[in-house]
Amino acid sequence: MKYQIMMDIFFTLLMKPKVSARELAEKNGVSPRSIYRYVEELTIAGIPIDVQPGRGGGVYISDTFKLPVNFMTEKEYFAVIDAIHAMRGQIEDKNLDSALHKLSGQVKREKADLSMTGDVIVDSSTWGDYRFNDKIHLLQSAIQDLESLEIDYVARNGEHTKRTVDAHVLVYKQNVWYVYAYCHKREQFRLFKIGRIRTARLTGKKFIKREFSRENIPLQFRQEEEEPTEVKLEISPEVLPDAEEWLGVDCIQNLDGKFYARMALPDNDGLIRKILSLGEGVKVVYPERVKEAVKEAAKKIIAAHE
Repeated sequence: MKYQIMMDIFFTLLMKPKVSARELAEKNGVSPRSIYRYVEELTIAGIPIDVQPGRGGGVYISDTFKLPVNFMTEKEYFAVIDAIHAMRGQIEDKNLDSALHKLSGQVKREKADLSMTGDVIVDSSTWGDYRFNDKIHLLQSAIQDLESLEIDYVARNGEHTKRTVDAHVLVYKQNVWYVYAYCHKREQFRLFKIGRIRTARLTGKKFIKREFSRENIPLQFRQEEEEPTEVKLEISPEVLPDAEEWLGVDCIQNLDGKFYARMALPDNDGLIRKILSLGEGVKVVYPERVKEAVKEAAKKIIAAHE
């Protein structure tokens, strides 16, 4: 019975943009408290469900969520979409529009995910999380259609905040995706890391684009504000291709068969993690502080796996 109710909640949320806990409870003959418990279990299972409290609130599934790949074949998807289109011609129902939107997005996601703008091709995929691409697509749609979003944003300290934002532009810097958006909670523009957006939902409300310039976007991130350190690295031939992509081929010299790089790099934990990621193929020649920091970090990694 429990799992039947959970499946009913799941498919109801796929069809409707937002449902009250009381409606779900009456439909399944349980209490609203039980519905919240089942929603929590679905969230733990990896389905991005959120709850908006108060008047006009309810339970909803993030618009970035799509059914698992190969849930249906492409022909099955199009057959269902055609059937809904036929029904949509006879019935005025926003739930059918929502179902069409989600099923159409599913078909697109199962195809190659490269976007091209002008002379630039960008692959927005990240390791491990196929849903990241769906976030990118949702944000692109919100920017193009000038539609506000409700997001659940997770800060570095783990704090969750629900915000209504007007996305204006996507920003990609140092392998990290951001969205520059007007935040209604703070009443000013903010730069949000897309990877920290847990759920996002289109509100259906349009916004008027605000004027901004490139200089308004805070692109000077913390690592660039720190004083760079002059670092010399010895690089083995085995990791040379990776080091060249990291530092640039013009920064690496071949001296008597050994490869060295000497340049100013941000003096922070990111530098230590990057050196460690290349393993024994990179050796810190100087400064001593960086060399010792790498040793200490390596010891902690070894201790964690004992």
